[in-house]
Amino acid sequence: MRLVSHPVLCNYYLTYRCNASCSFCDIWERPSPYVTLENARQNLRDLKKLGVRVIDFTGGEPLLHRQLPELLREAKQLGLITTVTTNALLYPKQAEKLRGLVDMLHFSLDSPVAEEHDQSRGVTCFDKVMESITIARQLGERPDILFTVFEHNVQNIRQMHEEICLPNDLVLILNPVFEYNTVETGDRFSEVTLQQLSGWGKQKNVYLNDGFIQLRRDGGNHVDDPICRAASTTIVISPENKLVLPCYHLGLKEFGIDNNLYELYHSNEVQKLVALEGRLPACEGCAINCYMQPSFAVDITKYFWRSLPSTLKYNWMKGTWKQLF
Repeated sequence: MRLVSHPVLCNYYLTYRCNASCSFCDIWERPSPYVTLENARQNLRDLKKLGVRVIDFTGGEPLLHRQLPELLREAKQLGLITTVTTNALLYPKQAEKLRGLVDMLHFSLDSPVAEEHDQSRGVTCFDKVMESITIARQLGERPDILFTVFEHNVQNIRQMHEEICLPNDLVLILNPVFEYNTVETGDRFSEVTLQQLSGWGKQKNVYLNDGFIQLRRDGGNHVDDPICRAASTTIVISPENKLVLPCYHLGLKEFGIDNNLYELYHSNEVQKLVALEGRLPACEGCAINCYMQPSFAVDITKYFWRSLPSTLKYNWMKGTWKQLF
């Protein structure tokens, strides 16, 4: 049974440019402009009209966009829940301007060991994350630590949790790595690792959507009975001000928005692509977290029930549940 029929999330790519070169990501390799404030203002109004509740200003590295504070302020004024994920290289210089504008601020950190984290990111940034944690706490912010989990770094979770998150009262978000296109992320998770991850999700100050674990056990999305609701739950906007369908990672088709996002989304051509969500050949086996999380939330399936406890836990820890009513 479908609970919500309108899009609830927007992944707004401010730029594909990045000041890191992560081995498990290819976005930084793409040439890219920056979103303009004029286009964004109209799009934000249309997103609100479409029913979107959460806007993720993403990239690339979103802090490279010099008008990010203005974009966040516009979104907040419309009552949208804002989220930003950053490698923290630029956060110390911009922290004061971003203060109070990001409801869910995530600092990417893939290892509690500086050398390991810097190697995975292709740039020296571990110390900037530590500095950013200190600055954010001084400003009354409470960022999350976003830990991209591989089969080879599961053993680092305990150290990350005990030495970085608990002492700073931060939430540790466990983000199981996913494969897409030609990006190689290593072997699939073993059952032992999946059990370990599920166990960690029950610990204090740890968030892991347990639906991700079930989905991986089930082999990801299946085109004959899709769980993916990427196109109907998530609106993807590119730096070129285009609507990307059915999702960013597949990127089958792009439509110029031209200050007309609301009508464009409801057009026949777009809705035909929306109807193909999870059913295209490339959708077989997909387990991309950023689309599965909203997908789990709009249909009452086993994934809905597996996700519900962890989702409630995170919103309680962050206080964002108050903005959902």
